Amino acid sequence: MRTKLFLIMAMIAGALQAQEVIDVWPNGAPTQSGITKPQSEMYPGGLTDVTRAIMYVYHPEKPNGQAIVCCPGGGYVHLASMKEGRNMGEWFKTQGVTFCVLIYRMPNAHKEIPLDDAREALRIVRRNADKWGVDPQKVGIMGASAGGHLASTAATHLKGADAPNFQVLLYPVITMDEKYTHMGSRESLLGMNPTKEEVELYSNEKQVTKDTPRAFIALSCDDRVVPPYNTLAYAQAMVDNDLEVCVHMYPINGHGWGWEDYFPYKAQWTNELEKWLREINR
Repeated sequence: MRTKLFLIMAMIAGALQAQEVIDVWPNGAPTQSGITKPQSEMYPGGLTDVTRAIMYVYHPEKPNGQAIVCCPGGGYVHLASMKEGRNMGEWFKTQGVTFCVLIYRMPNAHKEIPLDDAREALRIVRRNADKWGVDPQKVGIMGASAGGHLASTAATHLKGADAPNFQVLLYPVITMDEKYTHMGSRESLLGMNPTKEEVELYSNEKQVTKDTPRAFIALSCDDRVVPPYNTLAYAQAMVDNDLEVCVHMYPINGHGWGWEDYFPYKAQWTNELEKWLREINR
C-alpha cells in the first residue's frame, strides 16, 4: 500500500514537469534489494531509499528521433534526481530529444539491480519508439557521477538490441580500483569485500570493446570526489579500440555541478553537447 501511494504521489509530482511517468517494473522487478523503507525526499533535490524504479519522460514537440535515458548520481545510495536529471528535461526537449530520467533502485550491494533497471528503461524506450517518434537505433544512455558508472556499465555490458547507441557522461565514476574510484559508490554497489573478479568486471575502462558506443564526457580537472583518472582511463580505452570519444575538461568547480547555474562553464558544455548530438544524428 505504501509503495502504491508513493507511486501515485510521484506521478502527480512528476506531471508538473514530465508529460509521462512510467513504472519500470509494473509486474514486479526480477531482483529485489532487500531495502524495505519507502522512497523519500531526504536530500535536497534528491531521493534516497529508492525501492521502486520509475521513469520521467519529457516529450519534445518535434522529436528528432533521438532519446536519452538519464541516470542521476548519488553514490548508489541516493539520487540527485533534480540537478542531474529532471531539471535538464526542458532543455533536452528544445533539442528535439526525448529525455527519460530513470529513478533506479539502490543496489545495497546487489550489484545487478541498477543495470537491470537501466536495461529495462532502454527496452521501454524502444518498445515505445513509434509512439514517441524515436529511432530505435538512436537511443542513448546518460549519467553523472555514480550514474555515470551505471551509464558506462550499460554501454560496456549490454549487448545487441539492449545496448545503448551512444553515451553521455558527466564527471563519471568508471573504475572500481580502490586507488581511483569513489569508495562510497564501490561499497554500495559491490559491498565491503568484493572479489577481484567483481572489481574487474565493474571497472568499465577494462570492459570497453569494439562494440562500445561513442561517448561524450564532461568533467572538471579539480574534481576531488571522483578523480579525473576515471574519465582519462575510459577515454584511453576507447581510443585503443578505435572508438569515438569526445572529452571536455574544465579547470574549476570540482564535482557535482550537473545543471546548476553556478557552474561557470555551463554554457560551454551544453553548447558542445548540443553540437555533438546534432552531429551524431545525421
